[in-house]
Amino acid sequence: MSPHQTQNPFRPTAGAEPPQLIGRAGVLDEFVYGLRIRSGAPGLLTIFTGARGIGKTVMLGEAEDAARAQGWVVISETATRGFMGRIGESMRTTAEELGEGPAGRRVTGIAAAGFSITTELPPREQASWRHLGDNLLRLLDDQQTGLAITLDEIHGADRDELAQLAAAVQHFIRDRLPIALVFAGLPAAVSDLLNEGVATFLRRADRIDLHAAAIEEVETSYRETFAGLAHPLDPSLIRIAAASTGGYPFLIQLVGYHLWQLAEVTDAPLTVADVEVALAAAHRRNTRVVIDAALSTASPKDLDFLRAMAEDDGPASTADIGRRLGDQKNTVGNYRARLIDAGLVQPAGRGRLEFAIPGLREHLRQTQ
Repeated sequence: MSPHQTQNPFRPTAGAEPPQLIGRAGVLDEFVYGLRIRSGAPGLLTIFTGARGIGKTVMLGEAEDAARAQGWVVISETATRGFMGRIGESMRTTAEELGEGPAGRRVTGIAAAGFSITTELPPREQASWRHLGDNLLRLLDDQQTGLAITLDEIHGADRDELAQLAAAVQHFIRDRLPIALVFAGLPAAVSDLLNEGVATFLRRADRIDLHAAAIEEVETSYRETFAGLAHPLDPSLIRIAAASTGGYPFLIQLVGYHLWQLAEVTDAPLTVADVEVALAAAHRRNTRVVIDAALSTASPKDLDFLRAMAEDDGPASTADIGRRLGDQKNTVGNYRARLIDAGLVQPAGRGRLEFAIPGLREHLRQTQ
């Protein structure tokens, strides 16, 4: 390639912004509308769900960008233990930057509702997390902006912390303060969280289930992006590459990345053999990054269940899986529930299951 040509535009790392958001047109419209209204709009409470590699973290990033573009303050967190304390610290430093209290004041702790960060402030100046948020939101409201909090991987969240966050945000909404809360997590686990009564208020959230993009949309995107190569790809090869992604955003990035990388060092149009090399490299990396990580907590019995399921070319019936395993109905039901929670499989109609991660069936067949 000419040294003046575009660098590889594909970014196959978790949460990295892709060159194009394929199949996501209009997904954030309600959220963006809510940012303009600033309080009370349903889109300001949004939950993204979907399988691993489907682009949940990317959509959180898009929501953050949209909020910043409207002048909102953004606090981005992952739902590991202690996220309430970390959000509280971010709110405190933001309030200081806006002129609330002496600049550079170092907080070592504020006790609030079951968690604590300590502070060197005198006791009379100590405030709860909610009071801290209330003050910040009123400052932002005066400036005609607001606060957007994004929280990734809520399927792993501590239930008490999540309940505390939900209660605080509900309080802010009741007071008509400009707060937005955007979550992301695995579908079944998110459903469990909302159904357990841990944070029933969050059932009102605008739940957006992300699905694989249509192959035709992937093909169109590839055609536009690969037009920047010194030797554009043949349309038939673009079609093969697009089909191999299954429409999954992470694989779309991986396949595009490896095709572009190969094209950079090949002083001729790519051949079918070249494309096969790139696709193999992409799927190997998908196995390492997505599939192996997803299977890391699976027990030997879980793997037996998944391999029995992999005998079918499409969705498998739980009755067939149970027959192959020789297990009783209630045992099969337990494995089914656990594997759905783990994001490895998903329901595909009454009594049927399908794999939730692209390439998982083929991986299981190869590792029998």
